[in-house]
Amino acid sequence: MGSIAPSLAELDASAVKVTRSTNLRDVPLPGSAEELSHSYCTDHMVTARWTATNGWEAPEVRPFENLSIPPTASCLHYATECFEGMKVYRGYDGKLRLFRPDCNGERLVNSAKRSSLPGFRYEELKRLIAKLMQIDGPRWLPKDQPGRFLYLRPAMIGSGPHLGVQKPKEALLFVIAVPWPDPAKKQTDQPGVPYGLKLYASQPDTIRAWPGGFGYAKLGANYGPSLVAHSQAQELGFDQVLWLFGEDRQVTEAGASNFFIVWENKESGKLELVTPTLENQLILPGVTRRSVLELARTRLSQAVGKLAPVDVVEKQFTIDDIQQAWKEGRIVEAFVCGTAYFVTPIRLIRNGDVDMNMQEAGAERAGYSTQIKSWLEAIMFGMKGEESHEWGYVIDNETEQ
Repeated sequence: MGSIAPSLAELDASAVKVTRSTNLRDVPLPGSAEELSHSYCTDHMVTARWTATNGWEAPEVRPFENLSIPPTASCLHYATECFEGMKVYRGYDGKLRLFRPDCNGERLVNSAKRSSLPGFRYEELKRLIAKLMQIDGPRWLPKDQPGRFLYLRPAMIGSGPHLGVQKPKEALLFVIAVPWPDPAKKQTDQPGVPYGLKLYASQPDTIRAWPGGFGYAKLGANYGPSLVAHSQAQELGFDQVLWLFGEDRQVTEAGASNFFIVWENKESGKLELVTPTLENQLILPGVTRRSVLELARTRLSQAVGKLAPVDVVEKQFTIDDIQQAWKEGRIVEAFVCGTAYFVTPIRLIRNGDVDMNMQEAGAERAGYSTQIKSWLEAIMFGMKGEESHEWGYVIDNETEQ
């Protein structure tokens, strides 16, 4: 008889080991250099080790510290890593919340699969984050300061000491929390001009993602090669690159955010909220993107205040389609969305030598991004009757340090 291979241990948040820090860090003030640094972490972190022999070990919540990995670690040579972007919010009802954490957990597992890293039950991620925030939440997001948030970075790396092109035999899952400036408080560089991002349309010789690739997964390998174009765009005074694909220059993503535009359909005359489709796997299936679409389909099918109803459309469209709509005065507004930028309007798009102002022609009919942002904030921060919305995952049992 053949032997039965032993089953590997699953990731189990209920088995977490907690070691509290005895050297607590100062909590930075809003707008301080520490907050703006994107590198000043909270007192604790989550770690969980995996091996091909035994599976997942018991996860830990332990004092924040640098990781120690061998120079031969797979992640340093073969890009075996993936990550997520999330936030934890201090609500106006005093509660801590995550926003749709199972969506992030499921996406992290899918990204891990694409980069040959181990999977886990994605629900375990939110439970580990909850344990971390039960400890760090009371100090870093105090109840008397509602409306604030921390940025959460779950990540997984191939950590074993094995050179050679092969699947990692060891991996490390970790979660850190970082104070993050509120993008909504950023001001325009021109007095009297509404704030909005300036996007630079990518050149034909630079491609971010392609069919059969991994543009749909949240891997560092998607971002590193794009930083050259991103830096060049910033040197020209732009915030992000609007990534295009193919000979027809299809619109895909805006930097690390999903792209939306509200325009008047040329044939029907109806207003549409349009975003690129996920079908060709060129773009990341953003959690905020998904939420914008679901809210728009359920709440913007009828007029809301001065806002006319819109048809919600996911489809391929090109930069030429945008430029034609701009020339004809059919653009109402455009915006990006994602965890880092949340919902941020677009002020201008440069395509070649043409600068297209996204806030002029449709100003009287605009306001969709502002309304959608308000709906999302109500869910995230537990206000305006959204305290019990199913998208908000409340973290109970906070412990003071």
